[in-house]
Amino acid sequence: MNCRLGCGACCVAPSITSPIPGMPNGKPAGVRCIQLDDNNLCKIFGQPERPDLCDRFAATEDVCGSTNEEALWLITSLEAATIS
Repeated sequence: MNCRLGCGACCVAPSITSPIPGMPNGKPAGVRCIQLDDNNLCKIFGQPERPDLCDRFAATEDVCGSTNEEALWLITSLEAATIS
């Protein structure tokens, strides 16, 4: 599946522990990444400073569902299930 442009769920729902430009300590789950623009597009897409985790993320139906809202719910649920 291709990423839905303007979704941004993967830039809001999960925690990211690696540094992000403007967020040197990463970001907590549920917090909008500072690199997400007003159109929910990554400002550093394809740039070397983009975290490896973000580069490795691949949109799949089981993670992203069929709508942006479903993606946010699914990724939030996955994040909550991995907190120990």
